[in-house]
Amino acid sequence: MSESQLRAARALLGWSQSKLAEAATVSSMTVKRAEGSGSPSPSPAALSAIRAALEAAGVQFIEPNGGGPGVRLRDRT
Repeated sequence: MSESQLRAARALLGWSQSKLAEAATVSSMTVKRAEGSGSPSPSPAALSAIRAALEAAGVQFIEPNGGGPGVRLRDRT
């Protein structure tokens, strides 16, 4: 999950950094650092928790396969 994928996923859900932090049970500063706004980088466990929270909310991460990485929301039908 790249920094831009993380920001895009959060935007798709309409979530603030605080909302994502709450859903992932990490601090708002951890989310901010994961989005590239700070140092040091979050731990692998924190990044995993952030990704899991986004995926639980319906985000799918698209791996770079010639067209670049991306995100989308699962079809809820």
